[in-house]
Amino acid sequence: MNPQELKAIMSHGLLSFPLTDFDAQGEFNAKGYAARLEWLAPHGASALFAAGGTGEFFSLAGDEYAAVIKTAVQTCKGKVPIIAGAGGPTRFAIQCAQEAERQGAHGILLLPHYLTEASQEGLIAHVEAVCKSVKFGVIVYNRNVCRLTPDSLAILAERCPNLIGFKDGIGDIELMSSIFLKMGDRFSYLGGLPTAEVYAAAYKALGTPVYSSAVFNFIPKTAMQFYNAVANDDMATQHRLLREFFMPYLRLRNRSAGYAVSIVKAGASLVGHSAGPVRPPLTDLKPAELEELKALIEKLGPQ
Repeated sequence: MNPQELKAIMSHGLLSFPLTDFDAQGEFNAKGYAARLEWLAPHGASALFAAGGTGEFFSLAGDEYAAVIKTAVQTCKGKVPIIAGAGGPTRFAIQCAQEAERQGAHGILLLPHYLTEASQEGLIAHVEAVCKSVKFGVIVYNRNVCRLTPDSLAILAERCPNLIGFKDGIGDIELMSSIFLKMGDRFSYLGGLPTAEVYAAAYKALGTPVYSSAVFNFIPKTAMQFYNAVANDDMATQHRLLREFFMPYLRLRNRSAGYAVSIVKAGASLVGHSAGPVRPPLTDLKPAELEELKALIEKLGPQ
């Protein structure tokens, strides 16, 4: 798949980040991960992001990363494209990107470099170095310490033909609008705020109809129902699901830092597709919180 083919895929449909399975000892569980992907693949996502943020990329060792990507590519071959997460320091991000390409992934989502702040010049150099280290498509994730401006993205677009996507995880409407108006159809655009459903209608109005769904990991039918409601401007369905599930879910998610991942793993466990515990520094939901989440899920019906 060449970068432009990946761009076309990224320009429509619902995307999701599968959880990474760990066993009781916290080790990568390849068999469980493959079973998870086999369950999710037929539900209609346009692409799946292996070892992304919800997949706890930040807690994986190098050999585990390779195993996660290899398992995802082999399991989903011919079913759904796999985009690998890559990030951290520039040289490490390059190693991840090249390993993902070697394993047969269709592209990468370039996650933030973490910890240190950087100038626009430095961010441009970082993204450019990763893009030029591989041939497949790259999607850059604006989030946390990686905050590229419209001018910086224009420079990168000129230097890096395989930079084909932009994902927003900041939620700055003015910035997002400025980027879209400057770059037009040079990129595919993805909404990437945690629990993106809450922002989906607003981002569609900005020219960004595609988003990634974390809840797809445990309520895939509902996630697709909501996406279709956004695509068809079905505000009644959107408002019902926001009122009955997503807003109470957000209140539960916001109780502790890191719960954006932990609550998804909890949901998967509650519907019979456990991915095991989260790794430190994340913490799992408390028993009473699990009961609250269970009640929300049960109201939605079978998935």
